[in-house]
Order: sequence, then C-alpha cells, then structure tokens
Amino acid sequence: MQPKDLQRLVTTQMPFGKYQGRLIADLPGQYLNWFAREGFPKNDIGRLLELMHEIDHNGLSDLLTPLRK
Repeated sequence: MQPKDLQRLVTTQMPFGKYQGRLIADLPGQYLNWFAREGFPKNDIGRLLELMHEIDHNGLSDLLTPLRK
C-alpha cells in the first residue's frame, strides 16, 4: 500500500459491475466480501478493492473521513 492509495479510495469510482460509478470507499461490505471470496481483479482496481476490503473488514472506514474533504 502506498499513502496515495488511501486518497484514491475516496476519489476513484468503481468502473464496472453492480456498483459502477460509486466511490470505492462507499462500496458495501458484502460486495467487498464477495470479491474476497471470488477473487479480486488482477489490476490496479483489484488492489484498491482489496485494500478497501481490509479497511472495512477491520472496522477502519472512519480513517477515510478526513480524506473526503
């Protein structure tokens, strides 16, 4: 993880799927859990989804609040 990746979670939109257009930081936990079970894409978006899953799973989503401003 790079420090800029946290900022990208609150600025990058999901480019495909059911939640296309929603910020990665705003994706529901069950959607992130689905990727964790089925496999994250092998690209930059997949890396961000995996990071967001770890943040969400560990109850650390509030860490992103200051970055949203």
